Amino acid sequence: MLDEKARAAILALQRAGHGKRAISRALGISRNAVRKILASNATEVPALERPEKAEPYHDEVVEMVGSCKGNLVRVHEELEARGAQISYPALTAYCRRHGIGHEPAEPAGRYDHQPGKEMQHDTSPHVAHIGGRERPVQIAGLALAYSRLAFVQLFPNFTRFECKVFLDDALDYVGGVCPVCMIDNTGVIVLRGTGENMVPVPEMASFAEARGFEFRAHEKGDANRSAVVEGLFEYVQNNFLVNRKFQDFDHANREAVVWCDQINAKFSRKLHGSRRDLFAAERHRLRPLPAWRSPVYRIHTRIVDLESYVNVHTYRYEVPARYIGRQLEVRETKHEMQVFDGPRVVVTHPRRLEGPLRVRLPESERTERKRRRDEQLLAEERQLHAELPGLVEWVTEMHRRAPRGRGVARLRHLRRLLRDYPEAPLLEALRDAARYGLYDLDRIETMTLRNIRHDYFPRRDLDEGQD
Repeated sequence: MLDEKARAAILALQRAGHGKRAISRALGISRNAVRKILASNATEVPALERPEKAEPYHDEVVEMVGSCKGNLVRVHEELEARGAQISYPALTAYCRRHGIGHEPAEPAGRYDHQPGKEMQHDTSPHVAHIGGRERPVQIAGLALAYSRLAFVQLFPNFTRFECKVFLDDALDYVGGVCPVCMIDNTGVIVLRGTGENMVPVPEMASFAEARGFEFRAHEKGDANRSAVVEGLFEYVQNNFLVNRKFQDFDHANREAVVWCDQINAKFSRKLHGSRRDLFAAERHRLRPLPAWRSPVYRIHTRIVDLESYVNVHTYRYEVPARYIGRQLEVRETKHEMQVFDGPRVVVTHPRRLEGPLRVRLPESERTERKRRRDEQLLAEERQLHAELPGLVEWVTEMHRRAPRGRGVARLRHLRRLLRDYPEAPLLEALRDAARYGLYDLDRIETMTLRNIRHDYFPRRDLDEGQD
């Protein structure tokens, strides 16, 4: 069917004195079409009048769309069951033309974002190739509403702790803060309510206040209100994650920062410039970051187990053995696990998200612990050598035969025997032990008690015979 421009050209050529054949050749249109348009003498395109196959079933279609909850596949199946001869494309086209089961599209409108007034934050689930396999990740994004300056990071999961870590990194990347952070109605930040009635979690509200902004949520169903950051996730899915493989989350987040630098500096035809160019006009209107921000950490209270480890998120972090059985405080930061005994730091480990489940003490700490234990052993052994000058070799051999990690306990056990029992019976038992190669201190204690039994427990029959 010819459009209005072609119809007007045919009529204009006819008024200029050209015949049907000449008009047909000039415009490349058949003579029959030229004849019909000249006969109608109108440029308007006539309405196409033809019966629609679904017209006889109009009332049934309206009823079934409601009962089938808008599922046109089920509506088509029900119509066929009733003997209707209509194809599925014909049914869907009829429903679109008559607005059956379709809400009329409304213009999205335009939001006038002023420089330095608003930033938008959201998260989106994706799949990324990390650690040699495809795995689900949560991608967090922040974008300035005016300049579209973007920042994204990847997380294995996204809780309030990760949210605060991400926002701190994002504000450092931007170098300032907007007074409003627009979010959707996520439970990570929202305590109750939606839209204008949203009340944030006190923990998150306090975090935002300390950094000079406040959280606001858009109304339900008004996702276009945060379209700046929503569009960023499509860019991440179709660009950043395509054919990229990461060793771990730290590697992925470093690459994400590099990617953000690239897209922020890239020219955009939609923006008529780059994000960095627009940000240059917005930078001086941002609020400056506070001179000092409280560090973001999560607190865990743990009791040190018998193997000298504390367990956090299935990963086991080693602490010095002297804290076995003690209750310690573990502060989880973005990169570290800090173990505290009251106000004092016991040890600091790198925070682990994947890999081996055991995290050993730093080599320097292990070396220092070994040095202190060796000095303690040497002091104990020297003191026993001074107290037992005739049994130096036996004491050294007993120490050598002690199970691993029990050397100090063995030496202290021997010193306790020297303190608790008379010297003569104990020395006699020790000389017998050295003669027969005996190093079991419990048996030596039994031999000592046998030697002194008459001194402490005299026999009654001997006392009665003397009388």
